[in-house]
This record gives sequence, C-alpha cells and structure tokens, in this order.
Amino acid sequence: MKKRNGKIIFSEYTPGSGLKKAFELSRQDILFELKTSQLRGRGGAGFPIATKWMLTAAAKSDEKYLICNADEGEPGTFKDRVLLNEYPELVFEGMVTGGYVIGAKTGILYLRGEYSYLLSQLNDFLEGMRKQNLLGKNILGKGFDFDIHIFLGQGAYVCGEETALIESLEGHRGEARNRPPFPVTTGLFGKPTVVNNVETLATVPHILLKGGEWYARFGTEKSKGTKLVSISGDCENPGVYEVEWGITIRELLELAGAKNLKAVQVGGASGICIDESQFGRKLAYEDLATGGSIIIFNKERNMLDALENFMEFFVEESCGQCTPCRIGNVKLLEAVRQMKDGGIPESGMKKYFDLAETMKLASKCGLGQSSPNPFVSIVKNFREEIFHKTV
Repeated sequence: MKKRNGKIIFSEYTPGSGLKKAFELSRQDILFELKTSQLRGRGGAGFPIATKWMLTAAAKSDEKYLICNADEGEPGTFKDRVLLNEYPELVFEGMVTGGYVIGAKTGILYLRGEYSYLLSQLNDFLEGMRKQNLLGKNILGKGFDFDIHIFLGQGAYVCGEETALIESLEGHRGEARNRPPFPVTTGLFGKPTVVNNVETLATVPHILLKGGEWYARFGTEKSKGTKLVSISGDCENPGVYEVEWGITIRELLELAGAKNLKAVQVGGASGICIDESQFGRKLAYEDLATGGSIIIFNKERNMLDALENFMEFFVEESCGQCTPCRIGNVKLLEAVRQMKDGGIPESGMKKYFDLAETMKLASKCGLGQSSPNPFVSIVKNFREEIFHKTV
C-alpha cells in the first residue's frame, strides 16, 4: 500500500491491540468514539457506522448478525483484496468489535467468488485467532462469544448491494429487496443485521486505539479520515493509495504518475467520468464521493469504446428484476453503438438523458440507479470528441 506525506492510518499495527482496547470500553463508549470520528461507510454509500451499529444494537431480537461485505465487484476496485491479503487482523478485529457492540454472536465474511484463492489463508488466520482467544468462546475472558464464518460468492455484481447479498446468504437468487424494512431491523433470516464494507471495519481498531477526535483531524469538514483508492489505467504507478479525503484528482494523478491525460473515471464503472477541466475537484462526499476506484484514460483512448465496455458490463450484470434497469441498460448500450457508427446526432440525445433520469429514480437498487452515470458523464463531458465537433 502506498503512503502519502507520511499521514497513514493503515500503518504498523499489533494484532489484537484494537480488540483488547475494545473490551476495555463499554459498548456505549465505542459508539461514542465512532460517532466522534464521523466514520462513514467506505463501500460507497457513506452511511455513518455509529448510527448503523446503534440502530442494530437497539433492535430487540434473540439473534443478530454482522456481515463484512467483501464482494468487491466494482470494476477498477481492488483495495479490499489488499486489506484481506495484508491486513486481515484489522478486518476481523473490526468484525468482532462490531459483534460486541450490537450483541451478535455470528459474523460472516461474504467473500467475492473471484477471491477464492484467499479462502484457505483467511480460514487459517481465523483459526489462529481462535487459538489466541481472540475469537470463539469467552473472548479474552470477557464472557463474550463470537465466531466468524466465510461465505464464498458466485460472481454476481449485484450481490455487492447489501440486501442482494443477504438474499444470496439465505440461498436465494441475488436480488435487491424492497426497503423498508432495513437490514438493521430485518436482515439475514429476518434478524437485525449490520453489513459493513471491508475498509470500514478495518478502520475501527485504529479509531479505538487513538480516539475518534484523532481520526476526525484528517479529511474535510464533511468527509473525515482517510480513504483507500485503487488507481489503475494509463499511469506509471498503479496501486492502492491511502489519502486524506479532500485530495484533488490532480494530486492523485501526480501520485500515480499519469501523463498525457484525457479523462478519469471516479467510482468505477458506476461512477462519473470527468475531463481535464475538472481535475481540480476533490475526492469527498461533498464533491466526488467514491467507493475507491480511479481509472485513468490518456489521450490515445476512445471514450466511446470505454463507454461501450461499461454499458456491456451493466447489461450483463443486471439481475433483471426491475424494468428500468433490465431494459434501460440495453437501450443505452444500443445508443452507444449507434453513436460509434455516427447514427445519432447530439440533438437526438435528450430522450436518452431522460431515460437515464428515469433509471436513477425508478430502479430498485444501486445498480440501476448508478449505471447511467458513465453514459451521461461521458456523453456530456466529451461531446466534441463523440459528435466530431471543433472547439
């Protein structure tokens, strides 16, 4: 993992230290520190972790669950893979802490099917935690029982959405549920359930060790802490970087050694594509929020080729449950192919932009709500190239 200016959260860590600190605190104290830190979900949605844990802790039930969403299927994102491979102690200790706070006895790591090669070493790590009394019965002699199991996904992009993931865990086809009710009250097998991203959980031990106020010193007023970003594409130094929220896209590009630039896709295939005039924008919830993917395109790239690739992906990955997503993505892909053949003038784009807006409003889950993003942003930001205009 690449560092920036020496300000690193995911730095040296002594396994077990965050968990031992957690058991020195009350559940209320842990929630207070997390609320003070203003840590928000790192999977893309950005929901405050303290609020999610508090709602689940308050729910009345004989059984509760904590799920780590490691179904990292967004194209261009590979940060969670690095955390699971190099920092599993942070992820699993964050899960145990979450289980302690909400009153769960069972944790589940929902692992992306393509990461099956990590399964054996992760199970070995969990067994090591059990032998050290960091997992299982009577953890650290505190009278708290909690164990973690790993469930291997089957490669469905839609299962990155928390309710589709829960459907998959229950043995059903991966499809998003209607909400409400929300998982915090009615989740896995109808029980209160927390679903957190890998990076979110891996941040918790550091916050407990150093305090919520310390963590909140990083970032911006509305986006606290640091963010892991997966940088790929046309650059000299691809990889996973930890940066403070508030960093500009231009600064990120300098870190990655990107040159001769045309575009940057922020947020993976479902994100937005910006041109050079917008490289001064910031990575932050109040500007360009992202689950962690930065894809770089140089001036040799054809943006309609890139857009066709994105839309083919969404047509393939749509679960087909709701009409706006099932039909809308096909229509947008058809439009891209017609544009490549010069068959649609710029004046004919309004109906496709209207379709994109309908998809965002009427689709059931985040797939259909966000899949029009690359279409709209690429067509609008690169209109001169697409419609062969002269500036």
